[in-house]
Amino acid sequence: MPRWLRWSVLALLSWGVWAIMAKLIGDALSGAHNQALSTLGILPVMLAFVFSKKSSTPGSRLQGILYALAGGAVSCIGNVFYYDALSRGGKAATIVPLTALYPLATILLAMLVLKERLSRIQLGGVLVSLIAIYLFNVQRAEGFFSKWLIYAFAPIALWGAAGFLQKLSTNHISGEFSTLWFLAAFIPFGVFFLWQAPLPATIPANVWLLVIGQGFFLALGNFAVLVAFASQGKASIITPLTALFPVVRVPIAIFFLGEKIGVREGAGIFLALASVAALSCETRPPAKTQTPAPKTEAVA
Repeated sequence: MPRWLRWSVLALLSWGVWAIMAKLIGDALSGAHNQALSTLGILPVMLAFVFSKKSSTPGSRLQGILYALAGGAVSCIGNVFYYDALSRGGKAATIVPLTALYPLATILLAMLVLKERLSRIQLGGVLVSLIAIYLFNVQRAEGFFSKWLIYAFAPIALWGAAGFLQKLSTNHISGEFSTLWFLAAFIPFGVFFLWQAPLPATIPANVWLLVIGQGFFLALGNFAVLVAFASQGKASIITPLTALFPVVRVPIAIFFLGEKIGVREGAGIFLALASVAALSCETRPPAKTQTPAPKTEAVA
């Protein structure tokens, strides 16, 4: 198993747990407070990389840091649009599931700008993964025809750009160092949200644990993605692969939360597993044939 694939699987598992925790929090916190308090869970991951010795790479250190900061900032702005759509409810909320299609933006940027090339099997895996993501997240087609569609396009574009910037960052610095600066961009946004809307008087202890755990697994997933990028993984493969985290969320919801699985979710799981197999197929370069050294005759 390639190194980038191992880290991609870790990201998928981490974000699956993150999604379950977000579901359990529900409406106990507003979107802004959720974003702000989850920063507490991000801090331990950041501290683990403050003294990382894997911070030097052949690329430009400054460019790598700037790309990572920009990726973190763009990701947070995408969250703002996402949470705003959730808070509005009604027809605005019907388009929220469409934001799960953000890998489309990363794939296009990676193939157009970075000139990434996929094998036919991998390209088929990308298409199948997008269908699986749609089945997991989009339950109604109503959002496609809503005037609120801008609330889906903004996170799709911004989160897709964040994945692209993460890949650019790891072209210059290590995955660990990139993670540190990517997550650092979340801190000022968290402070701003708390300044804009003070916390409620009481927050249950279990909600505190969930929101901190949510931040930790979100950060762990981002770290794993950045290490996968730094391990020569292609953004056009890793992004749709890690976006299949509902394949982890669904079984947990069934066995521990008592939810039922329908035909749609079952088809999503099957297609997700098929796409993982296709995306992990790497074409090995042909072995170089060595030409025998010319024979020399002894001169009498």
